[in-house]
Amino acid sequence: MPTDDPLWRCFALKIAYDGTRYAGWQIQPNGLAIQQVLSESIAHVLGHPVSIQGSGRTDAGVHARGQVAAFGTSAWKHTADKIVRAINQHLPKDIAALECREVIGAFDPIRNAISKTYRYTIRNSSVPDPLGQLYHWWIPRELDVQSMRAGASKLIGTHDFKSFETLGSTRKTSVRTVYKLEVQTVEALAGREILIEIQADGFLYNMVRNIAGALVQIGKGRFGPSWLDAVIDSKERDSESQTAPARGLCLMSVQYPDSLYIDLPSDRSNKT
Repeated sequence: MPTDDPLWRCFALKIAYDGTRYAGWQIQPNGLAIQQVLSESIAHVLGHPVSIQGSGRTDAGVHARGQVAAFGTSAWKHTADKIVRAINQHLPKDIAALECREVIGAFDPIRNAISKTYRYTIRNSSVPDPLGQLYHWWIPRELDVQSMRAGASKLIGTHDFKSFETLGSTRKTSVRTVYKLEVQTVEALAGREILIEIQADGFLYNMVRNIAGALVQIGKGRFGPSWLDAVIDSKERDSESQTAPARGLCLMSVQYPDSLYIDLPSDRSNKT
């Protein structure tokens, strides 16, 4: 981003989207991407093309409540929060801008992230939920949630998560720190949902979906919680593991240091 233009400003845009009809976050030749739609919408508002960078790639069918995208411009003369309504007027109904904050010029939504939080939703009931079928993985067989929790506890902390990474990743290291990994149950339409929520300093390709798949194997009784100790130590994808479907995954939030923001929530309303 330019640094010699005194009018140049950088923004971090928080967005939510239903990933059902998209080929994922990143622009690609075959399929409509969320990044493409968002870029075009912002360009309509600013009057010039923009390049936006997301906090991470989400695959086809994956959803978000708190994706963060950064862009720069010298064309916007108003406060950051006012751009939200303008952008939403050009977005389809399955993508929405939620919040915009002005950030320092060196802001990088990937490298500057302190942590990310994902949620994986499982529909665990003998009958399907037709209203939520695009947002969960339906498993009719009752899962042992206590065993799933015991398995989840083994993944908290700093580990080499190579065995939970789908082949094809180019990451330099597969060591990550998981700060939180909770398995909760909530009442749902004629049944229940199991929510797997995980917060970490970073994620490998399909790491959350592979963890969810492994916990389901434990919940079905195919393996005990201690199986995950062997999976971690092997540093290889277990042939008995499975990758949970994309539709149940949602990026909930991305956390950044306050020092990266130029406008703080308390003073945005005082700016003109």
